Amino acid sequence: MATNRETSKQELLRDLLKQVSRLFYTTLVVVPADVRDQVSLGYLFARAADTIADTELIDRSRRLDLLGQLKAQFVSDQIAWPQVQEIQQAVGPVQQNPSERILLERLEDCFRLFQAFSPDDRRRIQRLMTTLTQGMEMDLALFPSNSVADLTGLKTLEDLDRYTYYVAGCVGEFWTDLMCAHRKALVDWKVREMSEVGVRFGKGLQLTNIVKDIAQDLQNGRCYVPEPMLAEAGLTAEDLLDQRTRARFQPVLRKLVRMAVDHLDQGWLYTMSIPRCEMRLRLSCMWPILSAGESLKLVMNSPDLLNPAVKVKIPRSKVYQIMALTTFTGACVHVGTAYWGHLRKQIT
Repeated sequence: MATNRETSKQELLRDLLKQVSRLFYTTLVVVPADVRDQVSLGYLFARAADTIADTELIDRSRRLDLLGQLKAQFVSDQIAWPQVQEIQQAVGPVQQNPSERILLERLEDCFRLFQAFSPDDRRRIQRLMTTLTQGMEMDLALFPSNSVADLTGLKTLEDLDRYTYYVAGCVGEFWTDLMCAHRKALVDWKVREMSEVGVRFGKGLQLTNIVKDIAQDLQNGRCYVPEPMLAEAGLTAEDLLDQRTRARFQPVLRKLVRMAVDHLDQGWLYTMSIPRCEMRLRLSCMWPILSAGESLKLVMNSPDLLNPAVKVKIPRSKVYQIMALTTFTGACVHVGTAYWGHLRKQIT
């Protein structure tokens, strides 16, 4: 009977992941089976929170309230089902993206799966979600609207560091804690120390997203480049709306990219610390780092970085090339490190 319940849970998660993100579902296959459900559900909850935060048809204060209601479900072990249903009813029907509408419709199912996890795994997802939602609340609180007319920038470098921790660095903590608890090969890892490295791994990935999406974020009234960094180059957030400032922005961009690469270097050390016998875990860390490196290379060389009509994105064929190379070489340290080293030289 227990085996049947486990199979049913896995089938529900697989079905929902396919509908919400086929790319994530495809790459998830590399994650070891005994941690796949926890990672899958963590992703679905994060995607649901992100959908709430980004639904512009709902008033900003109402979105903050709904995010708070979602976060409240992870503060204790008691699920307030009326609040979950209120989130579904408020956010689900207005979704134009079918996958996001399906996710909201199935939010109750996600929480029932969550309740079936062990107390320790629930605690890990609770910590992840209470932190991630702080980043989304920070977005809604700092940026007054999604209009370029209300363009606002981060005030300090500390704001940027705090934001990248909330929305990505905490994922490194979650991942490290989860893997150390379930994978015997990591028994010698010091969870606290490796979690700190995992935080930097996540921050590097988020900084990569920030620099490659800068033009689109500006159009949505958000400048994640701290004002002091811009001021050093004699720029303001408004100046970045003019594509002709691309050359003047280059020194600032170089600093941001350098910050991202420094974090990703730590992520690479983290990845190479994973024992060879845990090839799946190693691959699941190598792929995002190498993909981020390819993205940063495009960012540094893109003359259209400040053009909102041009999206800086590596082709899916490049992602599959990275996956194939690292898989066929068995997540080899020498091959992977040579690839990362070559990328770093092209970036910096």
